[in-house]
Amino acid sequence: MTRASLEKQPHEVAAMFDDVAAKYDLTNDVLSLGQARLWRKAVAQALDVRPGERVLDLGAGTGTSSLPFVAAGAQVVPCDFSVGMLREGKKRHPSLPLTAGDATRLPFADGVFDAVTISFALRNVHDTDAGLREMLRVTKPGGRVVICEFSSPTFKPFRTVYTEYLMRALPPVATAVSSNPDAYVYLAESIRAWPDQAALAARLQGAGWSKVAWRNLTGGVVALHRAAKIGQ
Repeated sequence: MTRASLEKQPHEVAAMFDDVAAKYDLTNDVLSLGQARLWRKAVAQALDVRPGERVLDLGAGTGTSSLPFVAAGAQVVPCDFSVGMLREGKKRHPSLPLTAGDATRLPFADGVFDAVTISFALRNVHDTDAGLREMLRVTKPGGRVVICEFSSPTFKPFRTVYTEYLMRALPPVATAVSSNPDAYVYLAESIRAWPDQAALAARLQGAGWSKVAWRNLTGGVVALHRAAKIGQ
């Protein structure tokens, strides 16, 4: 299996990410024209972790996304369902407690994390609503979530250019820098099929999250959604 389908069967998506693990971070930097690092910085600022807090970094892949939280003094658990990505991450960051887990059935007890975050991985979860409910379950009352995901550009002419880039420019660029360019065709298609900002906010609310808000990055190419867990 070299390319997952938009039905997002877990074994297909995991196998696809296993196959691209070695060059995944480099490919993302190239395909995002360097914006990926800025987006990661924005996530860290939005989550605003404090020393000693427990943070769950879902869809962490090789663990690169977890490093800013470690630097802030948090106890970070990077979690991903691609064993290939986790193995690559262990080579690069042996001190990180990389953990295998399915976002729809997280291997953690209720209310154990102060904050949960997921970047560019929620759209690969086969049951988005179940994933959002699981994030809520493992978060402490008063805790928070930050989701960073590709979204819908707000300026219509730019939206058209962006869509053309995804489907025409991205695959040939991926061919040059990725070990599995077919995987990036799936990723482009999954971005096009993903809900816009307001629709994702509604799904967060439907899953039980409160104080849902979002802000756009890079003109809406990416959106940061934030929410809190209210209750005892």
